[in-house]
Amino acid sequence: FFSMALASCVWRCPSLTLVRSSLSYRSACRRFIASPARILGTSGRGARMASTVGASGDSRDDVDPALSPFMYWIARCNNGLANLDTYAPFRFQGTTVGYVDRTFAVDHLERFPDVFVCDGGEVRLQQCLEDMKDLEERSCAVQQALLRLRDEGVITGWRDELYPVLTSFEAPPVLLMERAASVYFGIKAYGVHVNGYVEREDGGMDMWVARRAKSKPTWPGRLDHIVAGGQPHGISPTDNVVKECGEEAGIAKELAEKAVPVGAVSYCSEYSYGLKRDVLFCYDLKLPDEFVPVAVDGEVDDFCRMPVERVVDVVKRRVEEHGNDTYKDNCNLVVIDFLVRHGFIGPETPDYLDIIRGLRPGQELC
Repeated sequence: FFSMALASCVWRCPSLTLVRSSLSYRSACRRFIASPARILGTSGRGARMASTVGASGDSRDDVDPALSPFMYWIARCNNGLANLDTYAPFRFQGTTVGYVDRTFAVDHLERFPDVFVCDGGEVRLQQCLEDMKDLEERSCAVQQALLRLRDEGVITGWRDELYPVLTSFEAPPVLLMERAASVYFGIKAYGVHVNGYVEREDGGMDMWVARRAKSKPTWPGRLDHIVAGGQPHGISPTDNVVKECGEEAGIAKELAEKAVPVGAVSYCSEYSYGLKRDVLFCYDLKLPDEFVPVAVDGEVDDFCRMPVERVVDVVKRRVEEHGNDTYKDNCNLVVIDFLVRHGFIGPETPDYLDIIRGLRPGQELC
């Protein structure tokens, strides 16, 4: 409903005139912000990826074949780090909140001079928008430009769901942006991933692994965590974990609340249309031996309980050889972190220190 309202408003600078349909834009905004789970959507899996992820010609496929198995996934998820300086910083009041492909800026954003300024090697909003105190009105102005680009086929995979654009995770949003556009602007996004594991009576350990539904528009059929989802604005990561546990795996609130926050991983992936910059908050959830997850929301075809030794073998697989019998790319980072913390990857593992460093590369963890 918020996106409908955004689509209905007309904005002009410097007069800042807003013409709205009979729908109350401000009322719609407030209802959406009062229900923050809807801002990033409640579906979780794949919510942070555009519909063309994994398409032929993806530069993520150009990973050095000589890399060790765990470093393969770190390199595959971080192919954008070396290219950050080729992008135009997207700034808000002097602070970088994203990165925009320079060709995209010239060919498309410069066509909206009432909204975007593209000069000095950077992209920013018009000064009157930066000075505007109303988040909803600022978002409305940007939304109009994005809707035009959607209608022209420039921005694909439109979701009618919004991401908060942030200067840091703790800061309030400076903008709400259609999620399909987030990669084009290279904004930082956040998520939660849950390692659901079982301690066996024989001393071993199993992990519950999900297989994504083949009907999913992103990463169909690939392996996934028992629970994972985008981090909505206005809800804590821990509360989000509880919500996603119920929606995705039928995990009762009382059990989901036992999930333990254990850190975060980050990455910067480059696609033909921009940068995907994510921080994933990692949680461990010890599950009872008798527990069996249930696919509640239809985003998972099935669940499988695997010995962790088999999980190690799965993570060592390369997507070029094993296709859908590999984890969705970013899940590998969270699983590798789990394996390090639980001693299944140790100092004797090749590239051990590089693996630890690679899970949280520099500026991406913020």
